[in-house]
Amino acid sequence: MSYPGYPPSGYPTFPGYPPTGQESSYPPVGQYPYPAAPGGFPPMGGGVYPAAPPAGGFPGSAGYSPGPGGYPPAPAGYPGAPQPSGMPAYPGGAGAGVPPSGPSFGYPQPPSQMYGGGPAQMPAGYPGGAAPAPAPPQPAAVTQAMQGTIRPAPAFDAGRDVEILRKAMKGFGTDEQAIIDVVANRSNLQRQQIKTAFKTMYGKDLIKDLKSELSGNVEELILALFMPTTYYDAWSLRHAMKGAGTQESVLIEILCTRTNQEIREIVQCYKTEFGRDIEHDIRADTSGHFERLLVSMCQGNREESPAVDYQKAQQDAQRLYQAGEGRLGTDESCFNMLLACRSFPQLQATAEAYSQIANRDLLSSIGREFSGNVERGLKAILQCALNRPAFFAERLYHAMKGAGTDDSALIRIVVTRSEIDLVQIKQVFAQMFQKTLATMISSDTSGDYRRLLLAIVGQ
Repeated sequence: MSYPGYPPSGYPTFPGYPPTGQESSYPPVGQYPYPAAPGGFPPMGGGVYPAAPPAGGFPGSAGYSPGPGGYPPAPAGYPGAPQPSGMPAYPGGAGAGVPPSGPSFGYPQPPSQMYGGGPAQMPAGYPGGAAPAPAPPQPAAVTQAMQGTIRPAPAFDAGRDVEILRKAMKGFGTDEQAIIDVVANRSNLQRQQIKTAFKTMYGKDLIKDLKSELSGNVEELILALFMPTTYYDAWSLRHAMKGAGTQESVLIEILCTRTNQEIREIVQCYKTEFGRDIEHDIRADTSGHFERLLVSMCQGNREESPAVDYQKAQQDAQRLYQAGEGRLGTDESCFNMLLACRSFPQLQATAEAYSQIANRDLLSSIGREFSGNVERGLKAILQCALNRPAFFAERLYHAMKGAGTDDSALIRIVVTRSEIDLVQIKQVFAQMFQKTLATMISSDTSGDYRRLLLAIVGQ
């Protein structure tokens, strides 16, 4: 997907951030003029560079740490390769229905899928081996900063939900609203339990029944909701590289935004479920500096310390300047190395230092030094370091802007962020584009597809 220009100037604030005395120099809320030049991006702050990190440092994108409502990676034996229709098969094997066990300165970015509890148990059969260690404890303000629109349903009863879905699909016609009421109000882990209970109670595969009753975008959306998160990311990557052509925007969106643990689980799931090596597929479908950036991303080895080394930030900023604006030509490997290795909090500090050295924000410099997919990939990494919800808000906007709708992108982002930070994405979307996400969805979609999207997003 192209990035014709980042609409707002500056990033919107989150409630309570930054803390008093730690404000950045971004413009205040409500001042978001569109840039005059094509491809422009909001300028970085130009305030005095802080001499010391805020108390406790910047929280990092620590290891994957799902809570009770989180959803662990897909088990081995989960659905096989996609069918010609584009959606994956859901074989009836034993594993089919078993649940698998940064922001702008001052905007904390907690580990994804944090719900305040301990990590979910990973099934012994998952190829990834032992369950990941829980992330370091986060301050209370951090865990409150990000939240999804879908939370685990209280008093959850998988058997009762199975009966509702069975009744909705039995006989002539389908009660789509009953299906929407269930799937839009259950966490991904709860949906996996519903799949298992459906087969246990009726000896039938829920996914096959849903596919026989639904069609079009609403079918794709519901099936995406029933895929374990890791499998959905792996399937999306496989689908983006399968056949003629490559959907580079999908590769960027997933590989440049996930945590180390999530990427490692995706890479393992990709190999287990599709019998392919993701790095090999990336090399076969991409080339040049973009290929190298994606290969770096799929290693899942980004630094994740929450601490910020301000001296290193100054040094890195100087290196980036000398690799780009400060020389004739561009040292692409320097940009690749620093943006692929540094933690997101560290990249925030580097971007601020760069604006002082170059008298130009780092995003603008990337736009001047690079083009095409590698430019979009590098910008995606930096945008996620500065404000991850703003990155996804922009992606949603462009999925619906103009004639036609990129429904796959709309579905993928709404589903994958629904339990992580969709609340913040909605807030940022309204500030950036002067309209709510729900309003834009309503004008670009229709029928049961619209109702299900709005049920997930909320008004």
